[in-house]
Amino acid sequence: MRRAIAVTTLLPALPLLSVALATPASAAPPSPPTTATAKKELARLKVRREGTLSGYSRAKFPQWIDQGHGCNTREVVLKRDGAHVRVGSDCYPVKGRWYSPYDGKYLTDPHKVDIEHLVALAEAWRSGARSWSTAKRRAFANDLKHPELWTADDPVNQQKGGKDPARWLPPRRAFRCTYIRAYVSVKYVWGLSVDSAEKKAISAVLKKC
Repeated sequence: MRRAIAVTTLLPALPLLSVALATPASAAPPSPPTTATAKKELARLKVRREGTLSGYSRAKFPQWIDQGHGCNTREVVLKRDGAHVRVGSDCYPVKGRWYSPYDGKYLTDPHKVDIEHLVALAEAWRSGARSWSTAKRRAFANDLKHPELWTADDPVNQQKGGKDPARWLPPRRAFRCTYIRAYVSVKYVWGLSVDSAEKKAISAVLKKC
């Protein structure tokens, strides 16, 4: 997590002012592994029949926890991935520009930017997270160390929902290789399984990368 978020703590006497952050336009989540590494990791993932959503709720994946300096996970990602971001004394961005790599759109209203779980919470539940502790699900839902959290335009995020790559891929084809490499990386790091159709769809994309 970049230390730029600490800047808001330097201005306790100026609660009405916003602070410009030197966030580069190329800011992005942690880079996913190479295609070669993704193929190796995919081969190591357990292939299992996908579980059901029985017992699932988003509340079982506590989101947007405190990340220090008065900022929660959502605010950290908005600052990390935005360009020319300005934040108020509460750490929430009041101005900036965000890119939705799924569909290639730019967004300027932080309230309309979704922070997207690349491996959806529902998909994680179906592929292993159901048996996790709440603490582990909290860590997954707020994972800043791996390419799990991305900025996205709400309509395309809603379109994706809890689908895996066998049922949904980003409409922007230029992003599909990055998306799949990140998807495999997250599943591998967290020990989540894939079903046979999902693995087939992932392999098909990786062959073109």
